[in-house]
Amino acid sequence: MKQLNLFLELTRLKRPIGYMLLFWPCLWGLTIAYNFSINIQFFMKYALLFFLGAILMRSAGCIINDIVDKNFDSKVERTKNRPIASGDISIKLGLFYVLILCAIAFIVLIQFNFFTIILALCSMPLAFTYPLMKRFTYWPQLFLGITFNYGLILGWTSINSEISIVPMIFYLGAIFWTLGYDTIYGFQDIKDDEIIGVKSTSLKFKNNPKFFIFLCYLIFIVVLTYLGILMNFNKIYFGGLILITMHLFIFQIKNLDINLKSKCLKIFKSNNFLGLLIFLNLLIGKIIT
Repeated sequence: MKQLNLFLELTRLKRPIGYMLLFWPCLWGLTIAYNFSINIQFFMKYALLFFLGAILMRSAGCIINDIVDKNFDSKVERTKNRPIASGDISIKLGLFYVLILCAIAFIVLIQFNFFTIILALCSMPLAFTYPLMKRFTYWPQLFLGITFNYGLILGWTSINSEISIVPMIFYLGAIFWTLGYDTIYGFQDIKDDEIIGVKSTSLKFKNNPKFFIFLCYLIFIVVLTYLGILMNFNKIYFGGLILITMHLFIFQIKNLDINLKSKCLKIFKSNNFLGLLIFLNLLIGKIIT
């Protein structure tokens, strides 16, 4: 039982926010690509596969992150008790878990078409180099956005077997969404990060955080609006964008206090609800004509 609890802690499976933020872009890409006039069974099948894939790859990514950041994590209050940082799980065992998770994820992946499989495999370097970025640049959140939203393209190609301008524009906007919310998340650790020399957008923009996050979210909203125009979505979709905009600018930015860790975490977690809201809005745009 102790080993199971350590595994759950290592993979963050008790905290679904991580894999949900990886899953939503996959579902968005799938939704804008799918023809809902045909059998919805295939949509549900692919959605389930992407959900399983998000859980597996997020879990593997967490372990890789903890292995790479072992020395850093042991010096940060929020992360010092993580299983690898504390020594409860060895690096060797952690790597074994990664291999198992990736093997299962590959079984999930080969259920898709060949083009999607190749694209997914091409993203592996992104997934495993992101943890290193905080050592070299103040923009690790940008690399996280590139990595975390890659599934949006895979969601599209799982149906169309090709890339077009529509998912690429959406992907670009989603990167800025992640850049914003992960900057908020990073404010929990800025004091420790300054001491140990870790870089982040949270540190870079700590003196004017709301303006930077506002710009990130503004780009995301502009992209969502342009997406609706490209996809010829109905007026209900654009009405839904008002709710999405209110959540980003009022609930998140207006209420942000970078000195309150609990508030930063609450705002960060609210992006799971936002992901659902965007999915439902896309669904309305696709189904209701």
